This record gives sequence, C-alpha cells and structure tokens, in this order.
Amino acid sequence: MEQLTVKTKNTSYDVHIGEEVYELFATEYKELLHNADKVGVFADATAASYHLDKLEQALKAAGIDYELHILPAGEESKTPIIFMSCHSFLLQHNFTRQSVLIAFGGGACGDLTGFVAATFMRGIPFLQCPTTILAHDSAVGGKTAINMPEGKNMVGAFHQPAGVLFQPDLFTTLAKREIRSGMAELLKHALISDADWTESLLLNSDFPHFSADVLTSELIKGIQVKADIVSQDEFEQDMRKFLNFGHTLGHAVEAYFGFGKVSHGECVMIGMAYSLLLSETYGDITPEFTHRFIRFADHAGYPIQAILEVEFSALLPFMKKDKKVSSGELVFVLLKSLGNPFAQKVSEEQCEHSFYELISRIKGEVQT
Repeated sequence: MEQLTVKTKNTSYDVHIGEEVYELFATEYKELLHNADKVGVFADATAASYHLDKLEQALKAAGIDYELHILPAGEESKTPIIFMSCHSFLLQHNFTRQSVLIAFGGGACGDLTGFVAATFMRGIPFLQCPTTILAHDSAVGGKTAINMPEGKNMVGAFHQPAGVLFQPDLFTTLAKREIRSGMAELLKHALISDADWTESLLLNSDFPHFSADVLTSELIKGIQVKADIVSQDEFEQDMRKFLNFGHTLGHAVEAYFGFGKVSHGECVMIGMAYSLLLSETYGDITPEFTHRFIRFADHAGYPIQAILEVEFSALLPFMKKDKKVSSGELVFVLLKSLGNPFAQKVSEEQCEHSFYELISRIKGEVQT
C-alpha cells in the first residue's frame, strides 16, 4: 500500500493507494468512524452497481453502521436540486454535527459529498473513497462544488477530507472515456511540474491504458504534485491556480456541450492544447510541440475534433465566468516551458484568434 500526506496550514491527512485500503476503516479511521453518531455513504449510482459490496463489506467488518444514499451517476449529481436533497436526506435521518460522510464514486460524487459535508450544520468530516482515475485529482486538495447552468463548479467551498482511500482494482470497470478523462489530469500534472515526466508520458505507446502497477506509480506522482501545491496555497490565492492548466477553455467546452456529454478530462485535453498554443506567444513552447500534442491526443482517443464546428462566441460567456478572471480580463495558466507554469492575462481578441488557430491545426492533424 502506498501512502503520502497532504499538509495544509490548519490540517493534514493521508492519501492511501492499494488493494487493501478499506481495511483502514478498522484501524487508522476507526476512531473517526466509531465516534460518529451517524455515518453516511453517498454513492454514485454507477460505481455502486459495480463495487458497493466491497465498501459495505469493509464497513461491516469494521463494525460500522451506516445510512446509504445513492446519487445520480456522474455530473448529473452536481446540481442545486441534488445538493439540497442530500441535506434533506441527512436531516430526515437525524444526522448531526457529530456525523461523518463517505464519498464513494468519481470526482463528481466527491465534489458533491464534500460540499454537503462543508455546509451541513456548518461543516462535518468526510472521507473520500474514489472509484475513478480522474478523482486522483479532485479527491485531493479540498475543493468541493456543484455546477450551475452558467458554469462548472460555480458554487462550492474549500473543505479538506479526513482521508483519501484509493482502491485501484475498482478501475477495471471504467469505460474507456473515463480512463481517458482521468489520464488527462495526470498529463496535466506532468506538464506543470516536470519536463522529463511529460516526455515519458508522451512517448509511452500504452497511454492512456497503463497496467495496474504502472498506473499506481503514476498516480502517486500526480497526487504528490497536487499535494505539494495545496500545502503551499490551500485557498488558490497564488500557485494553486497552476492546477487549472487547460481548464479555462476546458470548462467552457464542457459547459457548452452539457456536463457529462464530453467527459471532463476530454475537455481538459482540448483546453491544454489551446493553452499550449497560447504559450507559443507568451512562453517558449514551440509550434512543433503543440502539433505533437494534438497528434498525441488524437492517437490516444481524445475527441479533440469535437470543437471543430463550435464558434468562439458560444464559448466566451462561459470563459468569462472562470474563477481566474481578473477585473473582467481572461486569465490563463500557460507554460513558459515544460514544467514551468505561470498565469497570464489574455485579451478576448487574442483568445479568439488562438481558438480558430487551434481549429485550423486540429484540422491539419486529425482525420475527421
């Protein structure tokens, strides 16, 4: 079992990755769970249909009673209606400030459960039990949120989990698009932190379908990158913004198509290609590298051609709601070079020009 610690100014918690992580309910997390007057499991419907028995068996073996609440699958759970229904569930089942929640599912389930935990009676503890590769990013760092029709993750709070328990054998049932989605975030962590690691991923012909051992090793690297950044900037006042590389356009594309229609990571891959193109102007990324990245994304199965018929004007309103917007100006995380991110204000005119340049390059590289 692999383990690393996330430290912030006010708290610290462990991230565990391994086949036996749920045994920690009876050891490391025994006091937290047994001292709770109520334990609630919020489970993604799809994850529950495949793997809930593993979680339930571990909780029962640890002598922990719980109330189960099944959530809609994926991004459909991150709505104001579902958020409020979760609070009603807790109140109807007599949860209190001494209760604990467990999130069992992917990033959306963790985001929603974390936000419910942050706001129920002004805050209760929760554990993250992620079931997707994508959640190696979202389960760590304490960002919790729900979506609004106007944009992704617009309403939320910072609320660190009490622990994160990753059981990689749950990934065996993930759809290919979900594997792609998670691996895009892994590649993001490499791009903003380490040129050599980035090259090793781009040169790996197995990407995004790694063996279990290789995947565990790579996820540890990705989580460590996020843990290091969060420890220095928990509330996204400075360098934590670097974790949003590819997300300004990516979130806009995701909102445009409707949350869940094109997966989060697939949209981020499009956004990273766009940010690399902008980095040619504001940093030292070469056009050759951006072309190479587009070819890599296409070869790995990412639907980057999805934006070919999209007008920039349709995406701009979503981009203007990005949380990095400063005094009405769009701000992007770009790369000076591989592993060296920075934040840059970019005019709408430049954004539009670069968007259509990206479309031109995709048309030149991808067979549609």
